[in-house]
Amino acid sequence: MGKVRLIEIKERILADNRKLAQRLRLRLAASRTFLLNLMSSPGSGKTSLLLQTIEALGDRYRIAVVEADLDSTVDADRIAAAGIPAVQLRTGGFCHVEAAMVEQALECLDPAELDLIVIENVGNLICPAQSDTGAHANVAMTSVPEGDDKPLKYPLIFAGCDLVVLNKTDYLHLEPFDTEAFAGRVEQLNPKAPLCKLSCRTAEGLSCWLDWVEARLRSAFR
Repeated sequence: MGKVRLIEIKERILADNRKLAQRLRLRLAASRTFLLNLMSSPGSGKTSLLLQTIEALGDRYRIAVVEADLDSTVDADRIAAAGIPAVQLRTGGFCHVEAAMVEQALECLDPAELDLIVIENVGNLICPAQSDTGAHANVAMTSVPEGDDKPLKYPLIFAGCDLVVLNKTDYLHLEPFDTEAFAGRVEQLNPKAPLCKLSCRTAEGLSCWLDWVEARLRSAFR
């Protein structure tokens, strides 16, 4: 009887993706371009946060956005309308962004002419956490209407990020959301990740996010 040869496809794909992601990081670092990966579930407010960021920082930093969606250009159109270069990744059945997709997106941009590129990842709290995009920093975003139990249900995305953003704090008076419990769950998973509580609608708390972004931009390639 012949021997069965086992090939671990998933491990090989992940390993190849990690190698490409590291090459992308080094390439972008050489041009002093910071790549930020923004992850959240659908409707958490990623695009709204990016629009607020563009309005606040667009006169001081050269910004571009890579939008990822299963199908549509709705968010990319909103970013482009704000006067910012936007590249749409139509992922089809893919529920996350991989390094090869980012590499393709960069063909439409000139990183040497940009200070910050933000990936607005596919709305999903599971798959994006498992794939290295080549970003220099990863942000996990959630919102008050989603509930304070998200770190319990999706620990990987919170454990592996550099910052946690809690959006839609203007809903706190309408929702049974325990902010202390949420903060404690995040800290238990990732004690090094700051927590920014804000509202994109009212702009309350937005300075926490903007200060973090600027600090990362200033210190990234020293």
